[in-house]
Amino acid sequence: MKKNILIGVCAGIASYKTCELVRLLVNDGFSVKVLMTESATKFVSPLVFQTLSTNMVYLDMFAPAKEEGIKHIELTEWADICVVAPLTANTLSKIANGICDNLLTTVICALPATKKIIFAPAMNTNMWNNLIIQDNVAKLKNLKRYIFLNPGRGLLACGDYGEGRMPEPEEIYNKIKTSLK
Repeated sequence: MKKNILIGVCAGIASYKTCELVRLLVNDGFSVKVLMTESATKFVSPLVFQTLSTNMVYLDMFAPAKEEGIKHIELTEWADICVVAPLTANTLSKIANGICDNLLTTVICALPATKKIIFAPAMNTNMWNNLIIQDNVAKLKNLKRYIFLNPGRGLLACGDYGEGRMPEPEEIYNKIKTSLK
């Protein structure tokens, strides 16, 4: 039986890769729901994720719900696993410090401790190597439920070369499958 995958999308040029991840999962029979930060909608339209996932896209914690219930709690109960791709320095820092100021960070905080969360970071190499960011990564890794995929090395959107590229969709897809076993 295929599982329910909740995908969080943060603002970053790498969010276009998340479209391919959703396509891979849906084609393999997974049920996928996407939630986006408001800033992420500046990079990829929610309509793209809605079309690829065949589910509505969740954006605003306070928007009137078409369904019954409390949105962030229902999403946590529905999901078998959560993936955040791309994970920005901003959202990483919020999660590490328990800040719940948007739907994505609230859902992450509300997920039961038994559910795994996979992070696929994407940011400028200087941001990734910033000691504060690395402290936040270490803090979350110590909790054991958070799984970090290492960002790749290469040419970044800003023109720099270094570590910070979001892992490829196939790598994330494979990590999801192995994490659900």
